[in-house]
Amino acid sequence: MSHSKRASLLEVVLDLGRRPEARFAGAVGGEYLRDEEITWEDLAAAEQAVGTFGGDNRAGVQGTLHRISAIRNRKGTIVGLTCRVGRAVTGHIDMIRDMLEVPNSLLFLGRPGVGKTTVIREMARVLSDELHKRVVIVDTSNEIGGDGDVPHPAIGGARRMQVPDPSQQHRVMVEAVENHMPEIIMVDEIGTEAEALACRTIAERGVQLVATAHGQLLENLIKNPTLSDLVGGIQSVTLGDEEARNRGTQKSVLERKAPPTFPLLIEMRERAFWVTHWVEDSVDCLLHGKAPVVQVRKRDNGHVSIGECSYPDADDPLSSPAQSPSINSIPPAAMAAAAAAAGIDAVSSVGSMDSDEPSNFAGSSSAGLGPPTFGSSFISDDDPYAWAQKLRRIPDKDALQELALNGYIGEPNMSGKQREKFNFSSGAGTGRRSKRNGKANARVGKS
Repeated sequence: MSHSKRASLLEVVLDLGRRPEARFAGAVGGEYLRDEEITWEDLAAAEQAVGTFGGDNRAGVQGTLHRISAIRNRKGTIVGLTCRVGRAVTGHIDMIRDMLEVPNSLLFLGRPGVGKTTVIREMARVLSDELHKRVVIVDTSNEIGGDGDVPHPAIGGARRMQVPDPSQQHRVMVEAVENHMPEIIMVDEIGTEAEALACRTIAERGVQLVATAHGQLLENLIKNPTLSDLVGGIQSVTLGDEEARNRGTQKSVLERKAPPTFPLLIEMRERAFWVTHWVEDSVDCLLHGKAPVVQVRKRDNGHVSIGECSYPDADDPLSSPAQSPSINSIPPAAMAAAAAAAGIDAVSSVGSMDSDEPSNFAGSSSAGLGPPTFGSSFISDDDPYAWAQKLRRIPDKDALQELALNGYIGEPNMSGKQREKFNFSSGAGTGRRSKRNGKANARVGKS
């Protein structure tokens, strides 16, 4: 096929009794390819040229990344085909290059056609070939690794597990963890409650997840009862009178139920405009009527810029948030060294390269007071309990060292008197008073 817009071809639609239509990215409407209408013979010839259609009415062309989806009538006969063009596009990974070294699960959220599958396909190649990670792809419709038994070279050295039935995707996800020792599992299109539960099970086992889901904004996921567990789930909580007065709210409020399965979430608004959430912070802010601070990532003519702004201000792709250095200008070794010096696991490319402030990419902002930043916008200086919330920002080793200096926990070089003080690390008393209390409690129990 020779066409002036072939490079931007998005899909070809073949409907019985209508002219074949080609649709192009960035163009309004389609373009008819011929004057003759599609016949039964045309659909039969197209069906024979592709692989077998699965339970999700999807098939592929062996050795390619193309996806063919069928429309059937009430008798099960194919009356229409949507031939979606699949390409191994490179360059998208530059927008999240700093995230690849971070061992946090990542969820891509976006509408169909925005490029979610293309991004995770390239991520699989980079993680397996360049970072030498053990990557397993759970490929339900063979859209990531292509049709056929041999995966497409676009996924690099990543391994691919095919799913015989789309309804069994969650079982294959758990099987991948139990049988193949992956460091990272990639899944396309999380859409059922069983798959969301499988994601939480995998995350609890210490395996990193990279997945996609359909949606436009984080609020869509929060309000979706099927998938809300991906961001921690929502539950109704009844507050006491004093707590309700302090918060200035009614007694029944919505709270996040559990830690999110995916600590990081990216809203793919456009192919070159992404909004990054630190999920724990953003969900808490949205449930309390606050505006979280997010990262806006944009690519323009090969240049990637990252900035922070308030969530409502991230609606306009043409807006200019506070700019930071190009992500390509920050060497991965320098980012890793900065993270290690700050005592955190995540790396940030937001802010000045000359700044001595620790990174706040993974919600690891300083425990001191200051303006809201990415990952810490839920903490407010006006909140009477802000000091307590900021305690979680103190690294465990620093807290234990402070307790040891004050004699609350023992160390080998400490005196016996210091070791007898209350042991906060284990939550148990070790001194004489604790022993007396234990004997008293035992006598009460016997009586």
